[in-house]
Amino acid sequence: MTLNFVSDLHVKYIQELDTKKDSFEYWAGEHLRLNGVYWGLTALHLLGRGDALERNAVVEYVLSCQHANGAFGGHVGHDPHLLYTLSAVQILATLDALDRITKHQIATYVASLQQQDGSFAGDEYSEIDTRFSYCAISCLSLLGCLSSKYIDVDKATLFLHSCTNFDGGYGSVPGAESHSGQIFCCVGALAILNRLDLVETDKLGWWLAERQLKNGGLNGRPEKLEDVCYSWWVLSCLSILDRIHWINKDKLVDFILNAQDTETGGIADRPGDVADVFHTLFGVAGLSLLGYPGLDAVDPRYCMPVKVLQRLGLSEL
Repeated sequence: MTLNFVSDLHVKYIQELDTKKDSFEYWAGEHLRLNGVYWGLTALHLLGRGDALERNAVVEYVLSCQHANGAFGGHVGHDPHLLYTLSAVQILATLDALDRITKHQIATYVASLQQQDGSFAGDEYSEIDTRFSYCAISCLSLLGCLSSKYIDVDKATLFLHSCTNFDGGYGSVPGAESHSGQIFCCVGALAILNRLDLVETDKLGWWLAERQLKNGGLNGRPEKLEDVCYSWWVLSCLSILDRIHWINKDKLVDFILNAQDTETGGIADRPGDVADVFHTLFGVAGLSLLGYPGLDAVDPRYCMPVKVLQRLGLSEL
């Protein structure tokens, strides 16, 4: 059964997230609080309700998570990391508040994490992952600092290319299994770098299209369950590669709509499960990519509203 899209309930669900301070989930997710603000805020903007959260309060919270080196932690007092630094920059860019930070300082922090092989560590403890390459490249691009002044762009590009697998996909490091989340990180970063010439478009497009299951949902790799979040990780790459027509759009729309909580709002990983803000964003963003009516356009490279990127002067795909 196809459900209606309960936009108003999703707005209410996101607005109330910070009021549930007596729940276990609220405190267990403290280390992801800044990411959660990005997920919720971006979903609201795609829903056309960017005014649903108080702008100044959000900006001040983001700034309270910043460290002396310019980087951001996942919450006040938490260690700095590239994952949270990107979320902070995305939030401030969306709210037209990049003037509240020193771009050079943050770009210098990001640059300090690049390794000799062109990869990026996530923080001072030097874990390497293509997620961090994406975070670095996206962050620098949003700051207007993606240049050889800060990083070795050629080495960063070659590291991403070295993670290509025989199936056209990408892993977390060279030789690691292809996974849709990592594929987004690599393809998204290469798109930002204007190096999609390195991608095996049809081979990868076929692998991504095969992620659709009979129920319309998408999985992250072969033999795994469907999950609403892959409505972003897979679909964004198909959009970047101009192969989004290789899947059944109507069946995917039905899958996402049926994962909604039609009583209290929010979207779950799959129908029947509990909603959360992570899947709410990626369900809404997936619907936007599918051209669902009433939603603002999302950029498949940045997972941010197209109109925000236009304001920043970043060219469209």
